[in-house]
Amino acid sequence: MRVLSFSETGCVRKNNEDAFLILPEHGIYAVADGMGGHLAGEVAARTALEELARSAPMLKEHGIDELENEVKEILIRANREVYMSSTRNPATEGMGTTLTALVFRDNKVVLAHVGDSRAYRWRDSQLTQLTHDHSLVNELIRLGQISLEEACNHPKRHMLLRAVGAGWDVEVDAQCLDVQLGDVFFLCTDGVSNVVSDKELEEEFLKSCSWEERLERIQKTIIERGAPDNFTALCCITE
Repeated sequence: MRVLSFSETGCVRKNNEDAFLILPEHGIYAVADGMGGHLAGEVAARTALEELARSAPMLKEHGIDELENEVKEILIRANREVYMSSTRNPATEGMGTTLTALVFRDNKVVLAHVGDSRAYRWRDSQLTQLTHDHSLVNELIRLGQISLEEACNHPKRHMLLRAVGAGWDVEVDAQCLDVQLGDVFFLCTDGVSNVVSDKELEEEFLKSCSWEERLERIQKTIIERGAPDNFTALCCITE
């Protein structure tokens, strides 16, 4: 597994509330996009990823048939850690974070997520979004109440329906997927997906060049378009 990453503050925000985790010894890779008051987003994202890292060694005790449920339990514990932290300090009250994680085991990967940080798979020259955004606009699109075009400018386009730390309980989406040699898994926060479309990502991935060059061009494009938010991505390349 070869892993490339970037995480930038962007052109508008004063601090980077995104975070990512790379634990190759445990096959764990994750991104988080924190939110809240001054610095609270950073605390939420860091707290969630710290719980994932702390729990990583315990995953080796479980077989692949148990792995999906165990990863979900870790995200549930991370949710409670963030929530409890937010109740202990007025400065971090109401904080939360997205969390999207991959856990590789042999020829399988468990994908678990809460929020709107996305996971994509690049296979056979085709890009597939593996996650479902837990956002208000995505739900409105699903219900047929607004179009994709209307969603781009919707006044509540940043509102999440689920976030780690928003309450004591959280619903975690998780699935176990087959991994083929040559698969590339791309995790990103909405600072990437809100600026670079799926079609543009696919066109970039189709270009004949290295993955380092592809990610460098994606970064450059986001900055050229004003980078209105923090933006973070992990690219996990199976070789």
